[in-house]
Amino acid sequence: MDAMTRVEQAIDAAVVRATARRSPPKLANAMHYALFPGGARIRPRLCLAVAAACGDDIPSITDAAAASIEILHCASLVHDDLPCFDDAAVRRGKASVHRAFGEPLAVLVGDALIVLAFETLAREAACAPERLTALLLTVGGSVGAPSGIIAGQAWECESEVDLANYQRAKTGSLFMAATVTGAAAAGANPEPWRMLGDRLGEAYQVADDIRDVVANPEEMGKPIGQDEALGRPSAVLELGLDGAIQRLKDFLTDAVDSIPPCTGRDELRELIVVETKRFLPKDLSRRAA
Repeated sequence: MDAMTRVEQAIDAAVVRATARRSPPKLANAMHYALFPGGARIRPRLCLAVAAACGDDIPSITDAAAASIEILHCASLVHDDLPCFDDAAVRRGKASVHRAFGEPLAVLVGDALIVLAFETLAREAACAPERLTALLLTVGGSVGAPSGIIAGQAWECESEVDLANYQRAKTGSLFMAATVTGAAAAGANPEPWRMLGDRLGEAYQVADDIRDVVANPEEMGKPIGQDEALGRPSAVLELGLDGAIQRLKDFLTDAVDSIPPCTGRDELRELIVVETKRFLPKDLSRRAA
């Protein structure tokens, strides 16, 4: 089974359990709407790739870890789009959750998805309790304070923001969780995998800053020019376009170089090189190569 199929099936199974017959119908519909159709599913596929490089001896745990990370990512998008934050009308080429279902239900959808992520992980990893603690702590740290995605969103409320800290929390934390949980789910030492996730996350955020300036809304599936309009920290606004592209190249080089010794190292290196080419529009991806 290919990685994307594994991810989609794991997320679908999780949301089916959460939206059983007793669930409020509108909540169930809105949760499904927030999760499907998904984007590139970069984070969960990265989790699966690291697990494969480490042996992936219990695939059901890996699938649950990958699903939990993507569910948390989707929850963060629902909350990011709310009127109190970005007030985004479009996400992934369709109406954002609060535009489609109303603001109160969107708040509840984001909350429900966060809970669902941890339920999914705990349920499947219970068969290997020696791995569960590391998985829960890693995923929890990637969401909360002081350096998870919630902290990243909170930095937007501050008058002064360090760009590196902001990007590491806002985006890097879930990428780091993807690589660390991939190793932990496979029973490997997760610590050597932190750098890979951290650098890939920072690279993705810089790429997102670049796309926000040069991409078109149809390609992005959401409005562009939001960073400057909302006064958010941005690598392009701080470094200029050329400086941001150079920073992206540096992060990607560091990411590939940081892959720890493992049986699937060459395959993982090739996968990362291929996948990171999708970070930017085609005309700019050649400049970042």
